[in-house]
Amino acid sequence: MKAFRFTIAAIALLLLAVFLLYPLALVLDASLRSDDTGGFTLVHYLHVFSSRYYRHSIGNSLAAGALATVLATALAVPLAFCLARVRVPGRTVLLTLASLPLGLPSFVAAYALVLLFGHAGVVTLALHRIGIPVGTIYGMPGIVAVFALTLYPYVLMPTLAGFKAVDVSVEEAARNLGGSRFYVFRTVLLPVVMPAVMAGALLVFIETLENFGVPSVLAEDRPFLAVDIFNLFAGEADSNPAAAGALSTLLIAATGLILLAQRYYLGKRRFTTNARTAPPPLPLSRGWLAAATVYSWGVVVLSLLPFVAVLLISFLRFRGPVLHWEASLGNYAELLAGSYRPLYNTLILATVAALAVTAIGAPIGYVVARNRDRLTTALDVVVMVPFAVSGTVLAIGLILAFNDRPLALTGGWLILVIAYVVRKLPFCVRSASAIVHQIEPSLEEASINLGVSPLRTFARLTVPLMTGGLVGSMILVWITVASELSSTIVLYTSLWSTMTVRMFQFLEGTAPGSATAAAAVLILFTAVPLLLVNRRLQRQSGAML
Repeated sequence: MKAFRFTIAAIALLLLAVFLLYPLALVLDASLRSDDTGGFTLVHYLHVFSSRYYRHSIGNSLAAGALATVLATALAVPLAFCLARVRVPGRTVLLTLASLPLGLPSFVAAYALVLLFGHAGVVTLALHRIGIPVGTIYGMPGIVAVFALTLYPYVLMPTLAGFKAVDVSVEEAARNLGGSRFYVFRTVLLPVVMPAVMAGALLVFIETLENFGVPSVLAEDRPFLAVDIFNLFAGEADSNPAAAGALSTLLIAATGLILLAQRYYLGKRRFTTNARTAPPPLPLSRGWLAAATVYSWGVVVLSLLPFVAVLLISFLRFRGPVLHWEASLGNYAELLAGSYRPLYNTLILATVAALAVTAIGAPIGYVVARNRDRLTTALDVVVMVPFAVSGTVLAIGLILAFNDRPLALTGGWLILVIAYVVRKLPFCVRSASAIVHQIEPSLEEASINLGVSPLRTFARLTVPLMTGGLVGSMILVWITVASELSSTIVLYTSLWSTMTVRMFQFLEGTAPGSATAAAAVLILFTAVPLLLVNRRLQRQSGAML
C-alpha cells in the first residue's frame, strides 16, 4: 500500500513541477533578464517601483482587494449567522441562491452595472431626465461593489459551517455570566469562527487581485495589476514580457504574504470548543425576525440583481450602443447568426477540464489524507500554490514554457485544459481529502488482506465511496471553468475562442446587444448545473437527517 501511495504522490509532484512550478520559474526568470543582453538584472523591478503609473497600479489593486474583502466579510458574517441560528423563511432557497454568484462570471455583473449606471445607462438616463444627478459607477466604487457582491459567498459558506459547529454550552456559559446576545456574539462566537471567516476572506482577496474582467470593464483610466500584466505581455502597442514577469512576480508575492500572515495569525491562537451539540435556533421577537429576514433576502437578491438585469436587457432592442425599451429577440438572432464554435468550445473544454481535475485530484486527495510523510507534505503544499497564482500569470508561464519544442502546446486546446486543471486542482484535492477522512481505513485494509491489489482497491472500493462528493466537486469545477476569463484571454486562439472571450470582444467592440445575449446564454449554462448541485446536496442532507 505504501508503494501505491508513494507512486501517486511522485507522479502528482512531477506533473505539478512540469505544468506549475516550471512555468512560474520561467516567469520569475524573465523578470530578472535584461532585454538587451539576457543577463541577470533588477532593472525591471526598479522600473516598476520608480514608475508612478505602476505604483498606482499596485496600490489600486491592493486597495480594491482590501475594500472588497472588508465589505464582503461585513455582508457575509451576519448573513451566515442568520442562516445558521435564525428560522429565516425560505432558508433552503436562500442557501441555493447565495451560492449562484460564485458560478457566474463576475465581469457580467460589471457589465450589468454599466448598462444600468454607466454614462448612458438605463437608470442614469432616467434619473437625469427628472433632474437627479448620478455619480459615476466607473472606477473604485463600481469595482469594489462588484467584487463584494459576487465574492461574498466565499466567506459565507465556511462561516455558516463554523457557526453551526460551535458548541451550545459555550454560548450558554457566556449568557449565564450576564453577557448580552450581542456581547456573546462579539466576544465568544465571532472569535471561535474566525478561522472560517479568514479562510473565506483570503479567497476573496486573492480573487480580486487576479481578476481580469471586472477592472477591464469598470476601471476606465485607473491602472490595475491584472490588466497591466495582460497588456504588457500580449499588448500590440506596448508588449514587454519582462516587465509583465516583474509585475507577475509581485502579484504572487503579495498573495503569498497574505497566506503567510493568515497562517501566522491562526497558529498563535486556539479556536477549538469541543463541540458536542449544535446550537438551537434563537428565540427572536417578531421585529428581530423580520429584520433578519429582510437582511438575508436583501443581500442575496442584491447580489443577483446584475445578472437578472442582464437577462432582461438581452430581450430589449439596441440601436448601436443605445438601448431602447422595445421587446426584441434581435440580440439573440445576431449572436446565433455568427459561429456556434465559442459555445461548443466552452462546453467541451469545461467538460474535459472537469473530468481531468477529478481524475487527478481524487488520487492526490486520497494520498494527502492517508499519508503524512515528507513527500505527501510537499505535495500538499505544492498543490495549494495555484491559490496564490492568478490565471493571467499562469497562462504567461505556460506560454513561456511550451511555445517551442520539445513540447509545443500553444495555439491548441490542450494548453487551455492544462491551465484550467492546474488552477482548479486545489478545490478537488481539498474536497477529496475531506471525503477520505470520513472513510474507515479498515475497509481498504480488509480488501488488501483478501488479495486485492491497492490499485484495484482504490478503484473499486474507495472511489465509489467518494463518488457523491466528487460529482459535486466536478460540476462546480465545470461551472467555474465555463465562466473563466483571466487565463483564457491569454491562451486562446481564434479556433478555440470561448463564450467569455466572445462576450469580452463584444464589450470592447460596438455590439452591446450581442454581449447581453452572450452573457444570458453563459448565465443559463452556469446557473442550471449549480442549482442542480445544490438541490442534490440538500436532498442528501435531508436524507442523512
